[in-house]
Amino acid sequence: MPVPLMFSSLAARPRRLGLACGAVATGLGIVYLIAAGAPLLYPSVNAAAFGVGAAFVLIAGRARLPTGPVLLALAAALLATSLFGVSADGATRWIALGPLTLQPSLILLPVMVTAFARQPTRLAAAAIAIAAVAMALQPDRAMAGALAAGLAAVAALRPRRETVLVLIISLMAFAAAFVQPDQLPAMPFVERVFYTSFAVHPLAGLAVLASAGVLLLPALLARSATSAAFGAVWLAILFAAALGNYPTPFAGYGASAILGYLISLTALSAGPPSSPA
Repeated sequence: MPVPLMFSSLAARPRRLGLACGAVATGLGIVYLIAAGAPLLYPSVNAAAFGVGAAFVLIAGRARLPTGPVLLALAAALLATSLFGVSADGATRWIALGPLTLQPSLILLPVMVTAFARQPTRLAAAAIAIAAVAMALQPDRAMAGALAAGLAAVAALRPRRETVLVLIISLMAFAAAFVQPDQLPAMPFVERVFYTSFAVHPLAGLAVLASAGVLLLPALLARSATSAAFGAVWLAILFAAALGNYPTPFAGYGASAILGYLISLTALSAGPPSSPA
């Protein structure tokens, strides 16, 4: 198949492409975790998270995108986490499910922004605004920044009152999160992996970089508002992981980013966006 036709075929199936990219990134992350001597539980959890997330994408199939009421429910979950979630060193970002600790913002925000890019209704905008407030309350500079980055892409490609307003709100939330102290130390095999992986072996470091790069392929090949929002959110998450003590998606230990990436694929589409109500 000629290269241009191959790229067109991949861009026309962003969910399948994203699944393939997620599988590659998960595999590369597991290679790093094993090479670095991480506990066996860590690569096992990552592999299980990919299995659950991939099953969700396949089951979702051609299901309807999250609507305004669904996005409101997701935003309420993020707000509840910021008020009643698990706290550590002044941050309240997590929930505990038995022995597993999850970060809801990493799971829910990417799909919320991607769905909003396709259908920027007033109800969806209200949900995004609530999510922005939740990021400021937690506080979480990384996810507040990712939210603002995704909404900047949406506002640039679909300029209208709702998209510009929520972008302004998200920037205010990012500023509020940024001025609050963030004293969480880096967890081994979770944060600062872009740097510690090279101390393990240069090939391990290259595997980590490759796992990050492959995650952005769906956004680079598909040209739509949803793919731009998807790419901006995940690029910002990766950027935050490189700059501070924030989880390194796929390469580091953690189910939340893997689930969030795969779930956000369900809002990707190669077609034109629907007309918002």
